[in-house]
Formats: sequence, structure tokens, C-alpha cells
Amino acid sequence: MPIQFTNNIEKYMKSEKEKKSKIKEGDKNRKIKQANLSSVPRPSCAEADRYLKRWNEDENLLYSDVLLKKLFKETYPENTSVYEIFIKATALNSVYNTHVDSFYSVAQTILSLNIDERLRDGDETLVRDMLSSLRGKIGKEPFSFVTKYCSFHNPDAFPIYDSYIDDVLWHYKNKEKFSQYLRDDFKKEHNYYKFKMVLTDFRRWFGLEKYSTKELDQYLWQFGKDYFPKNKKKR
Repeated sequence: MPIQFTNNIEKYMKSEKEKKSKIKEGDKNRKIKQANLSSVPRPSCAEADRYLKRWNEDENLLYSDVLLKKLFKETYPENTSVYEIFIKATALNSVYNTHVDSFYSVAQTILSLNIDERLRDGDETLVRDMLSSLRGKIGKEPFSFVTKYCSFHNPDAFPIYDSYIDDVLWHYKNKEKFSQYLRDDFKKEHNYYKFKMVLTDFRRWFGLEKYSTKELDQYLWQFGKDYFPKNKKKR
């Protein structure tokens, strides 16, 4: 048998073996994931209390949040200075890793939108307008950055969008049908009205009405991080 032909056969057999190995590994990973998802606890007040207690006992989480609250609500509550907006955007990015590419450009854009009255009024269309104006100035997660920026000014009116929270909502939407929406409504379509509606449906369905919007965020973010982990995800 010619040497070249023999080598080709060996390469083909090796390639097929590697393909089968990858298929088996993929099947294994899928089974592990399915097993993990089957153990996800149902949202409840007891679960929320447990996660909120953990949040308050974690100095990194607690004091980062306290710092941002003080910065946004007390030190620089208005958005009439590029300098002050710059500081808030920088601090927000440092804590949440929101992939801001140019802080000065972001600060200039936010300043030009005159957002303070709309923030106080809880005008959810502000999120859409900020996203449109900031397009290209923030990298991977512009939706997340904008909702966080608004939320630290008015947490009750502006719940934070985060991909961990997105995963939790989607998991229970499929499992319990508590609301109706499409998978891309939040992350790709940036439909903030729909996100708020689904979050309200979730809160009502699982009897979590006693928790503030901020507490719900703290609970669901930790919950999602535990059960729907992502590689190199930083908060």
C-alpha cells in the first residue's frame, strides 16, 4: 500500500476519533448543565432573604454599592457638569465593568441630553434615548450601563438590566410561563419597557412584592451568578 495513502487513512481515523471525543464531551457538558438547572430552587421570600443577607455581609458588594449611592444621590445628584458625570461614569465602570470606551465622550453626551427632570420623573423612554445617543461609545453592554446609570439616580423607577438577571427571568419564563416575551427582547432589542413589565410579572408571580426594586436586583444578580455562571464575568 502506498505510504501517502496510508498516511491519509491514519489522518482520517485520527480526525474521526477527535470528532467522536468532542461529541461525547459536548453530551457530557449538556447533561451536567441540565442536572444543574434541575436543581435551581424556586424563587421565594426565603431565598431572597438568604441572598440579601449574603449581600449585606459581603464587604466588597455592600460598600461598592454604598459608594455609588453616595456619589449619585448626595455628592453629584445632578447631571449639569461634564466633570461630575465623568466621575460617576468612571466609578460605575470600575465597579460594574460596563466596557465604557471613552468616559469624556460619554459624559459630554449625557450632559447634552438634560436628563435630570426625566430621571426624577422615572421616564423609562430616557433609557432608549440615552442608548441611541451613546451608541458606539460603550462596548459590550451599553444597555446595562445606561440602566445602571439611571438606577443609581432613581432606583425605584429604573431597575438594572444585567445578563445574569436576564438568564434567571428566561429560565423561569420557560419553566413556569409567568410572562410572555422573546429571548432577544432585552439584550439585543433593548426593550426597557418590556424588561420592566417582565420583572413586575416575576415579582408578582413569585410573591416578592415586599422587596424594593434594588433588593430584587441584588437577589436576582447573586442568584443568577450562582446558577447561570459565565466565564470571566465581573461585577
